[in-house]
Amino acid sequence: MNRTVDRWDPAYRTWVAEAIRLVDADANRSADTHLHVFPLPPGWGIDLYLKDESVHPTGSLKHRLARSLFLYGLANGWIRADTTVIEASSGSTAVSEAYFARLLGLPFVAVMPASTSPEKIQLIEFYGGRCHLVSDPSSIYDESRRLAAECGGHFMDQFTYAERATDWRGNNNIAESIFEQLRLERFPEPSWVVVGAGTGGTSATIGRYARYRRFQTRLAVVDPDGSAFHGSFADGDPERTAAGSRIEGIGRPRVEPSFLPTVIDRMIQVPDAASVAAMRWTSEVSGRHVGGSTGTNMWGAAELIAEMRARGERGSVVTLICDGGERYTGTYGSDAWLAAQGLDIEPYLTALEDFLKTGKLPPVR
Repeated sequence: MNRTVDRWDPAYRTWVAEAIRLVDADANRSADTHLHVFPLPPGWGIDLYLKDESVHPTGSLKHRLARSLFLYGLANGWIRADTTVIEASSGSTAVSEAYFARLLGLPFVAVMPASTSPEKIQLIEFYGGRCHLVSDPSSIYDESRRLAAECGGHFMDQFTYAERATDWRGNNNIAESIFEQLRLERFPEPSWVVVGAGTGGTSATIGRYARYRRFQTRLAVVDPDGSAFHGSFADGDPERTAAGSRIEGIGRPRVEPSFLPTVIDRMIQVPDAASVAAMRWTSEVSGRHVGGSTGTNMWGAAELIAEMRARGERGSVVTLICDGGERYTGTYGSDAWLAAQGLDIEPYLTALEDFLKTGKLPPVR
């Protein structure tokens, strides 16, 4: 019996080295994303910043995740020159992964709920990806595994690997970028950072980084209606399930493996109508056309700022522009779509308009 098994493949290693160079070169061409100041009354003594992830080459926060997942898959030997890459996604991650697959000359298949916005489907196809739509959102995982087994491809599985693939200690991750950009501001250590959870990877990165660097910044995660995350955080049940979210990109019907509740200081449940109202309000006040998950972030940020005002606190709050509103013109941007969904955003718009005048955000449900 031969006691030595040698699997050295010089052609494969040469290909992997070139693939990683291409992905790293994409990062090197991309400047850091902007940190915009959102206009609040100066007398409040509170600054609100919006980290604009919509300016990535593929237009969303998920560009960072897709780059990390490709590097993770390449370094682990899971992705080779002939690998079909498959992902379960609500849209934006698939857009970004289709971009990187095209960069490496690899086939890409996105397994997504049939309710995914047409704009995202068009973007995936623009980058050469194929969309495989399913009627039951909870089936995207099993369907992705089935397709990967059928074609001998690789299921990226963002919901499992998001928190593992990102270097949370630094390496210009989103947390390090935020704190470095705040360095010269009047409140350089924010009181709160507010994010949503889709995979849970972003909240895990920011929560870990704040502890690692010994910041006292608190992490708030906002969660839309129909998501399992908030209920699981409240009662500690990691097996909790829910119907699923109407706010694309955040909220899940199950608690994903990358969701790390132990680094989160507070979770805020946000009604869907409040998310859409805050999306439109943010676009109007800031002049930046933002998407639905950004609206969820902004409602949570407004709640926290109203609390700070009530206690007479000064400080800064940071949240994210996750993507642009152009991806949702047929859904959150459409009054007809809102009516069909039974969503009345007017009470929430009124509350947000009053918030800028008074610093108070009345409870509305």
